[in-house]
Amino acid sequence: MKREQKLQTFGFFNVDKPSGLVSSAVVNKIKWLSGVPAGHMGTLDPLASGVLPVGVGNATRLFDYFLEKEKEYIAEFTFGVDSDTLDSTGTLVYGGHVPSEEEINGVLPTLLGDIMQVPPKYSAKNINGKRGYDLARAGVEFELPAKQVHIYGIELLERVSENAFSLKIRCGGGTYIRSLARDVASALGTKAVMSALRRTQSGMFTLDNALPFSFFEGDPSVEELKVHMISTERVLPFEKLAVSEKKADKLFHGQRVPAEQADGLYKLYQGEAFYGLAEIKDGMAKAKTKLC
Repeated sequence: MKREQKLQTFGFFNVDKPSGLVSSAVVNKIKWLSGVPAGHMGTLDPLASGVLPVGVGNATRLFDYFLEKEKEYIAEFTFGVDSDTLDSTGTLVYGGHVPSEEEINGVLPTLLGDIMQVPPKYSAKNINGKRGYDLARAGVEFELPAKQVHIYGIELLERVSENAFSLKIRCGGGTYIRSLARDVASALGTKAVMSALRRTQSGMFTLDNALPFSFFEGDPSVEELKVHMISTERVLPFEKLAVSEKKADKLFHGQRVPAEQADGLYKLYQGEAFYGLAEIKDGMAKAKTKLC
């Protein structure tokens, strides 16, 4: 059944995704409720819960500006066990010792900064036009190349059971926490899987301002959606481009104009209305991404 009304504006919903639900199910629900295109910024595994920013309408044009933003997770690593998926949902194989808190704290500093990380085979990585998880499920043998990711911080929080530990991780886009569990264990000469994960932050989106998915399951009206939608202006960490009305008009027609501000990205306005993004390069500004 189709909705009678469409959301006539664009922006973001910060959703607290529950564990056990695929990210695409959240997007599909919001797409149906709003009646306009939608997409998420950085998928969460079905096992994981927490912050899942979903853009609706023209806000989806901004994904490239958010995917590399810093993210924060609370993860649970269970040691002495391995799995084909690198998490507790896969085929579990037990073996290997369980390290102490002191041993774990001893290796965590070696994983800070830029590190090379091999993604899980059970992932959405594209291999010759096929998804990694499809090939893995079909029993196809393949290898994924290591890629550089950045770990801003990794902290052992507590021991939650005989063989499981809770950690806080701050990292850049593209980091697989499942792979990090494997790498921490490897540095300790053992095995580990990710047994729980909660994303607490993705850029400016945090759990503090996240909507429970139950809100969307209640089939809110378009008007109710508007109340809870976050405007695009609020989530873009850029300054306003300061140019004269004459120069701005040229920008709207695809021309470059001189600018006094430093090179970089800026919010661009057409009168009082938020127009989109502009980029200054070598002292010249140009409209880059139109939203309205």
